Amino acid sequence: MCGIIGVSNIENASRVAMLGLHALQHRGEEAAGIASYDGQNVHIIKNTGLVDDAISAIQVAELKGSTAVGHCRYSTTGSSNYKNIQPFLVTHKKKRIAVAHNGNLTNTEELYKKLEEEGSIFQTTMDSEIIVHLLVKTKNGDLKQWFSNVLSQLQGAFSLIFLIEDTIVGARDRNGFRPLSIGKLDGKYILASESCALDLLQAEFVREVEPGEIVIVKGDKLESVFMPGTKEAKRSYCIFENIYFARPDSDIFHDNVYQVRKRLGAQLAKEHPADADFVMAIPDSGNYAALGYANEMKMPFEVGIIRNHYVGRTFIQPTQLMRDFRVRVKLNPIRSVLKDKKIIVVEDSIVRGTTSRSRIEALRRAGAKEIHMRISCPPIKWPCFYGIDFPSKNELIASNKKVKEIADFIKVDSLEYLSLEGMLSVMNESGNFCDACFTGNYPVAIPTNKSKYLLE
Repeated sequence: MCGIIGVSNIENASRVAMLGLHALQHRGEEAAGIASYDGQNVHIIKNTGLVDDAISAIQVAELKGSTAVGHCRYSTTGSSNYKNIQPFLVTHKKKRIAVAHNGNLTNTEELYKKLEEEGSIFQTTMDSEIIVHLLVKTKNGDLKQWFSNVLSQLQGAFSLIFLIEDTIVGARDRNGFRPLSIGKLDGKYILASESCALDLLQAEFVREVEPGEIVIVKGDKLESVFMPGTKEAKRSYCIFENIYFARPDSDIFHDNVYQVRKRLGAQLAKEHPADADFVMAIPDSGNYAALGYANEMKMPFEVGIIRNHYVGRTFIQPTQLMRDFRVRVKLNPIRSVLKDKKIIVVEDSIVRGTTSRSRIEALRRAGAKEIHMRISCPPIKWPCFYGIDFPSKNELIASNKKVKEIADFIKVDSLEYLSLEGMLSVMNESGNFCDACFTGNYPVAIPTNKSKYLLE
């Protein structure tokens, strides 16, 4: 999962891209980068860390030009190291091409071996570089045909933004796993992973890039073409974007994330009510489902935990050690609210169970008498191969334990999950979502080599 942005024909485009990356920071905290074109040369700066740490104000001022592409990284293929930071930049026929990628290809190994046999030399261990090698090996006359020929070879999940000198190209895979929005600022186009980036820039949200669509932006003009096979592909929007990943102020997949999460919470209350003094959330991603739950139950909603907002998202940290540390630093229970109370704790999901267990322990130490946990999605039993770093099946607690066993492990008085049918019932276009992490029904063939590090 990553955040991507492209800016076309706007003065100081790199500054605009950097502001947009701030709005998309929740999508990746490991590294960030921006590439810009000034009419003659492409300039690029990238580094590890959050956007402000990776790119200083002085550095962004050096990224001249009115066209730019930016990326913030959460690694799902390849290690967290400098060579894998995006945008990825190459030179081909005296043209510089930069690419920013969100998602995971599922035919990575097959394409990698084919390209190596044809003489390609790889600099990174991420699937995104494969796309660039395919581009330079394909005839590049008409941009529409060029990108259509290349991107139709890819399988899996990808939302992409390319910078080719003064042109921005955006694309979304035929299944539409990952979001990508089109906006306008004073008549100039901006592409971004989520609409919240457009809001920050005070840009008008125009529409989403459609599944299978390739948009080409040059100056103030946008053209579009669809990849072969788009009509036949099943739409498979990632439902976990709505449950956890996307910002609640974003509109994705033709719906508002905040409203979706409230509806999930309300449905959860209908399916699994509980007797308690109040409802509370595990902040921040559980807040909105908890509001929906409390409203449906006509129960008080309390803030029982305070979040330290100077700490990033726990789930997207690359190691368990970092996740455990972040949990302790990030959330602190309020003893006066919790002491001797029966509480309903609403959380968006349980992945490994270790984070939930430590949170429940903290609530117990703060004096909670009873803890009834409610989860606003079904049990996650299957790994994701489309851009979310869910671990192997063996590490997913729900693939190895029944609900009662999970409740015993995390030490709650009761635990209930939202049903699959209930979750889908509150979604707009409910038949167009990927639910593979809950069902194991993968809409696109999964890779034979399932390792995140398959190219290392």
